[in-house]
Amino acid sequence: MINQCKKLHKFIPEMFDLFLTPLITILAAGMAAIFILQPIGGIIAETIGTAATTAIQSGGAAVGFILGGMWLPLVMFGVHQALTPIHVELISQYGYTILLPILAMAGAGQVGAAAAVYFKTKNKFLKKTVASALPVGMMGIGEPLIYGVTFPLGKPFIGACIGGAFGGAVQAKFAVGAATLGISGLPLAATTNNIAVYLLGVLVSYLAGFAATWILGFDDPPEND
Repeated sequence: MINQCKKLHKFIPEMFDLFLTPLITILAAGMAAIFILQPIGGIIAETIGTAATTAIQSGGAAVGFILGGMWLPLVMFGVHQALTPIHVELISQYGYTILLPILAMAGAGQVGAAAAVYFKTKNKFLKKTVASALPVGMMGIGEPLIYGVTFPLGKPFIGACIGGAFGGAVQAKFAVGAATLGISGLPLAATTNNIAVYLLGVLVSYLAGFAATWILGFDDPPEND
């Protein structure tokens, strides 16, 4: 866009340059976004959404296991935001997104992993951290548990991924869909097309995350003096 502005300076009289150059540049960029980039983006989103739905429907629990298990690392890198247009496209096509319930299981697996840390650690500060972060984690806000508990400890993060994988398998097996986005955890249940199965998947993630973390263990940090 900067190069285009420089080119416009050569053709627009100096007395109109201050007004016309920014106006023409903004109009050109806006028209390109509306009539070229947006339709292309829509086609890409629709293609990815259709491919994802087909993969889950044909692959079932196996695909859900993979997606649920790999989601937490992607969340840490911020890649999860890129799926928002895909969820929107799926809701537009089918009335719900079957991706969101699967991916939401990663947070549930983390709740289970953090619960195992709570019962296993001797560190009082860590216990308080888990106790304060667990309720918001169950509500779908996972960052306090990721950065305050599971990831710093290492193995509990792996346990959380395992929990998410098992819960994701349940959601994919029964093709549970959500009619909204922007929420996760227990609140998402009310928007799904099968509340009972969604909650079953959450429970499976809790238990699998707890069991995996309990078995894997972790290096309990010493108390600070």
